[in-house]
Parts: sequence; C-alpha cells; structure tokens
Amino acid sequence: MITGKNYIGNKLSAKGNSIYKTFNPQLNIENEQAFTEASSEEIDAAVTLASEAFKSFQNISGIKKSEFLNAIADEILALDNTLIKTYCLESGLPEGRAKGERGRTIGQLRMFADLVKEGSWVEATIDTAEPNREPQPKPDLRKMMVPLGPVAVFGASNFPLAYSTAGGDTASALASGCPVIVKSHPMHSGTGELVASAVIKAAQKTNMPNGVFSNLNGINIDVGAQLVKHSGVKAVGFTGSIKGGRALYDMAAKRDEPIPVFAEMGSVNPVVILPESLKEKGESLAKTYAGSITLGTGQFCTNPGLILGLKSDAFSSFIDRLSDEIIKIEPTCMLHPNIKGAYDTNKEKAMQQSAITVVADYEDEVQTNFARQTVTTVEGAIFLKNTTLHQEVFGPYSIVVLCEDAAQLEKIISNLEGQLTGTIIAESSEANKYPKIISALQNRVGRLIFNGVPTGVEVCTSMTHGGPYPASTDSRFTAVGIHSIKRWVRPMSYQDWPNDLLPEALKDENPLGVFRVVNNCDTKNSIHK
Repeated sequence: MITGKNYIGNKLSAKGNSIYKTFNPQLNIENEQAFTEASSEEIDAAVTLASEAFKSFQNISGIKKSEFLNAIADEILALDNTLIKTYCLESGLPEGRAKGERGRTIGQLRMFADLVKEGSWVEATIDTAEPNREPQPKPDLRKMMVPLGPVAVFGASNFPLAYSTAGGDTASALASGCPVIVKSHPMHSGTGELVASAVIKAAQKTNMPNGVFSNLNGINIDVGAQLVKHSGVKAVGFTGSIKGGRALYDMAAKRDEPIPVFAEMGSVNPVVILPESLKEKGESLAKTYAGSITLGTGQFCTNPGLILGLKSDAFSSFIDRLSDEIIKIEPTCMLHPNIKGAYDTNKEKAMQQSAITVVADYEDEVQTNFARQTVTTVEGAIFLKNTTLHQEVFGPYSIVVLCEDAAQLEKIISNLEGQLTGTIIAESSEANKYPKIISALQNRVGRLIFNGVPTGVEVCTSMTHGGPYPASTDSRFTAVGIHSIKRWVRPMSYQDWPNDLLPEALKDENPLGVFRVVNNCDTKNSIHK
C-alpha cells in the first residue's frame, strides 16, 4: 500500500509541510495519492541512521549481503501487478516496458548478489614482509577495497525502476557495504515507495541494521541539496540532466569535506555513417535509425541525437529516407508535461538557429503530452561554429550534419563534448580507411559501437556506461555492470597487522577462498610462513 510518507530507516514518517502528487501523462491528470516532502529533521534522521548502520554494515560478510540483495529482488517481484500498474500510471510508459525494466532491476540485484558472494571484487593484494632485505627491511603490506560510507542516490526520471530506488546505483552501493539514502524522483514517488517497502522488508528479513536504507520524497531541489551537503553523506549517485548533475557536483565540491559525485548526464551519442556503408544499406539504415530515434519517445540517455556523414548523393538519399521513415512512426507519450515542455522548448531553440533545415517534422494532431518527432540538417561548418547545436534535445529529435570531407568530420568529432556512446557505421573493409575519425571518436566517448544503434545498454561486466564530461563527472567509472561498485569504495592498506586482526580477505589462510594477488601472482592459495 502506498502511504505517501518517507521511509526513515524502517519507519514511515511525514513531518514535512510540502504536499504534492504524481501525474499520469497518458490521461493528463494528477494521480490521487498525495506525497509528503521530507523535512530537514527527517533528512538528518535518515543520514544519522545510515551513519550508525554503516558501523556494522561495512563489516557484514559477502554471503549476508548477497542474501540481502536477493531478498530485495524477491520482494520486488512479490509486489507483482501493483508495482506494474503504479509504474504505468506515473510514467505513461506501457506495461511491456514496465515489466522489462523490472526484469532488468531484478537482474542487477542478483548480479551484485553473486559478485559479493564470490568476494574477489575487493581486489585483495598482498606483499609479504622481507625482514632481511637490504638496505631496508620490507614491511608486510596488504590492500583491499573498503566502502566509503552512506551514499545518496537520486532516482532518474526516465527509468522509474532500473535507475531509481533499487536500481543500479543502489544495488552497487549496498553490495559495496554502503548504506543508501534515496532521493525519490517526484514523477514516480508511488513506484519509489513500493520499491522502498520491498527493500525495507528484505533488510528486516535478513537482519540488516536499521538505517541501511531510507527513501525520501521531494519535489523541490531542497531535499537533494540538503542530502548532498550533509556531512554524513560520503558519495552521491545521480542520473539526469547536465544542469542537475553539475549543481550537485558543485555542492559536493564546496563542502568542508568534499565528496565524489558520480553523475551520468547528457549525451547526443554521435553516429558516423561512412560512404561505402551508405551505398550498401542506406535504406535499411534509415529505417533502423528512425526506430532508434523514436524508441521510448527518445527518452533514453543513449538516444542517437547526432548523425554525421560525408556529403554525397547516397547521404542525401539516406536523409530523405530517414525523413520518410520517421514520419511513419506514431508519436508516443512523454514521461511528464514538464519533460514534454522542455522537449518542445529545446527543439524550437535548435530549429531556430541559423542555417538549420527541418527535413522531417510530424505535423498531424497528437494527444496531449505526446511528442512530435523531428529531424533537421546543417552544414558541417555551421555546426562547428554553433555549439548550441551540440546540446542534447531530450526526446525524439536528431540533427544530421553534412560534412565536406573526412578532415572536417574528424574536426567536428574532436570538438564535441564528452559522450556516452559513439557509433561507426561502415563496411568492414572501409573502417581501416578512416583511422583518425575512429580515434577521434574513441577520445570523446565511453562506448564505441560498430554497425549498431546506441539505444540499449547491456548489463554485463564489459559494459562502460559513462564517458568524458559532461557524459559523466568521472570518465574512469561506469554506472552499469559489476564494475560500477568501484564508485563506492576506496583502497585501504594494512601494514604489519597481526593475521587474526586482518579482514578475512587479507588473512594468510584466505578463509573466503577469493582470488588475490600475492607477491605479484594471482592465486587462491593460502600464505605459508
């Protein structure tokens, strides 16, 4: 049952004065349930509980954390159709998308459960002592990753499950041993509360410390700002706009004790289509990319918002075909009137720039909150000069840039802001002819795609979901896959510690049976002295 209250640890609370409701964009009406924004007192209580919980949670075994994460997954599944129905009411997204995203959320939780149960993720590294070494004895040094402390996670507007309350940030932070305080996204607070109830039930069933998880409502920026500024919070996870992510990053940097903000932000995900490929499959590419641009009403961080190619008859034909294909697709609902309004405003701003040509703009009547898909074109020289055209238009919009030659194409790529993805469309024999273009793209993105579409982020070990700023605030880390756990930990070295006082992963006998690097060799063997 949805109460509209905050979870402060395992207690429901509603002490704030600000009340708001979520919105059904399909019906263009407010949903019935009212939510109470967290008060300053409740924010402080949640962080204080998390700080206290951290004292024990950081030392809980990987097996126990695995049980906790699997229990969260089980409790989310137990919410069944109540969760799916609420998700759809608050997002305007279809049931199939809701169930798919729930599956992804469950998969992430179980993936991290397996990771911490096995245990080698702590990267235990041991250099044993050499007391007789000359001219100085060598100490015994042992290093492993340890959790940072309470993490504030911000729910994402476009993924009410997979990037929100128990999404990838929360799952990875809990797996690392960090308590989590979620700032629930106001567009799907009901979905967030249901998932939060599942996390709390799982924590109680597996005997986790109270405060290991809290869920806070908030429609204004105040709740998030207070969280980030609170001295008890030690790291932040965010998925959203450049403006929002940068604001949190700056707040965290100005603290007396600055903390890391891992924000995954804007991206136009450039797609480079090379000439020979256009000749071979230009028609099918146009249809494929019309579908990718409009997928999910363009509300994916990996939406292909920028297409680049060399001027030619084949490229002109591709643009014509893309325009025809994208207009055939029925418009769909955006997540919220505010997002639809921002899409219209940003699209209009882009279309009003000088020398822009609109080649496709859905003109038929659409329902309220449904987005009209649009494709524009511009000359490469204009695109280079006008950085306004580089900015993301969040929705079913893409700009096609006509480049004079390979040198101009390379220059354009090199002058782009950091991106999550970059795609090369080419024949296998053709790619070798453009090494500078591929190299330039590699330097601007976190993931290089060959002959595919950027929409779709596989959750697996080899995935990098991040990139140079402003795609993310730290390009060394991913927000997806098991390596996302590295955001919430730091290396700790123990020098000359007695074996019985060391963490389990660093003890001579290796009681956890994890892979370790011992004197520069990978091994599971114990250390014999």
